[in-house]
Formats: sequence, structure tokens, C-alpha cells
Amino acid sequence: MTRPSNPVVLATWLVICLLTACAGDPNVHADAMAQPAGLQRNQVQAGAFVLTTYSRITRIDQPLTVYIEGDGLAWRSRNQASDDPTPHRALGLSLAVADGTSNVVYLARPCQFTPMTANPRCAVTYWTDKRYAEEVVTSMNIAVTQYLQRLPGQRVNLVGYSGGGALAVLIAARRDDVASLRTVAGNLDHVAVNRLHQVSPMPVSLNAIDVAGRVATIPQLHISGDDDKVVPTSVTRTFVAAVGSCAQLRVVEGMAHESDWAGKWPALLSTPLSCS
Repeated sequence: MTRPSNPVVLATWLVICLLTACAGDPNVHADAMAQPAGLQRNQVQAGAFVLTTYSRITRIDQPLTVYIEGDGLAWRSRNQASDDPTPHRALGLSLAVADGTSNVVYLARPCQFTPMTANPRCAVTYWTDKRYAEEVVTSMNIAVTQYLQRLPGQRVNLVGYSGGGALAVLIAARRDDVASLRTVAGNLDHVAVNRLHQVSPMPVSLNAIDVAGRVATIPQLHISGDDDKVVPTSVTRTFVAAVGSCAQLRVVEGMAHESDWAGKWPALLSTPLSCS
């Protein structure tokens, strides 16, 4: 199967994939989204977890862009946690699919897409209160390193959707090879977000805003929808101010937390980044 080359056709195809994902097996729909873009599914052992990935690496002389998925189906209701956090609409994957560059890797979060039998460390706590815990950040960072080792001398661009934005920041704070950092509807201060929604705090999870100073020299873009009620623009704005001159805020009109970000992504991805 070949990837649609016309941007309009590709955007329409992505929307259809996302809209139909709720009706069936999320693994099947993720594969259907990824394969036309040349993204191959794999599993990697990374620290405490086996992570499901999709990757396309075709140029060893080009940098790597890593996409990190959101929190997925963490909760079935306000008071009932899900028994499987695999997203039925993998919006982080849809961003990776819309990226036409040579070297793209998508990282699902711990316990997403990977069978629980292959992940003995998986437990509900890792998609509720410990979703950004130390062992989660360590695992995701190890996976970034494993893929970057295939491209000697190259740097990495990190992209995170929703809760994946928090992890992108936390990973960037641990590395010295990050060329750029981008988040889409990123949960960049889970303390503020949980307080806003009057839900339980996550004291064992690391918080992105706490490491804003450690990523202050990385060129970055943080994108928020003006209709996002899950992570409002005020949270993103506060994070950008904490980082300083290397961070840009882009507010996109008419976009909510789970809108069709993939349709906007090629233009957003081409936004020049710099440190003034």
C-alpha cells in the first residue's frame, strides 16, 4: 500500500481513519493509519516497559523526529479507570503519519497497544497517578536513545500530544541532543490541570513546568486550541513564559483538545523555530 501523495487526499484519509477508529480494534486502525505512511510497527524493551512503536528511518544523514502519544483511554468515567489505556483515536500517531520527513518514530505510552502479557510491569497506576512517573520517563527516554543510535551524529526533534507533551519536555530536560521541542495540546502542568478539573493530584508524577528552566535553550513551539477545555491555553501560556525566549506559543482558532490536529500539522511543523 502506498501513501497518498496529495495533501488534500492525505488529510481526508486521516480524518476517515480517526473517525472510524472508535468502531473497532484500535490496533487494527493504528496499523491502517501507519502503513500507508511507511511506518512499521515494532516492540522495544525500554527499561521497565515494552513499548509499541511505529517507525520509518530512510536517511542516516538526517535528524530523527519522535512523536509521543497522549494519555489514551486512561479513564472510562470520572471515577472509573480504564482496564486498557490504548487510545481509540491515536492522535499522536496521526501527527507522525502527517510528517513527511525521512526519519520518524512514534512511541506509544507504556501499556498502550502492547499486550499486557508482554508487559508484566503494567498496572492501572501507570495510566492514572503514575503516568509521568520517573520509571515512565526513563523508559521513554531509553527508547529515544535506541532509535537515535541508528543515526550516528544526528539530533532529535521531540513532539508530544496532550500528556505526551509533558513527557517530551521531561525527556528533553535529560538530553543534550535535542534540536527542537514541540507540543500539541500539551499537559505542561498537570498540577494546574488537575486542580482546574477538580480531580485527584498525581504526586508521584513528574511535572513538565518544574523543568522549564532545564529546557530553556531548546527552540520550541507549544500549540494550543482556543477551544481546548481539557488543557486550556492559559496552562500553555504559563509554561511558555517560564521557559523564556526560546519558546513560542501558537493558539489555533476553532481547535479543541481532540480536534483534527493532523490536518493542521504540516503547516504547523514548518513553523520556523529560533531562540531570540
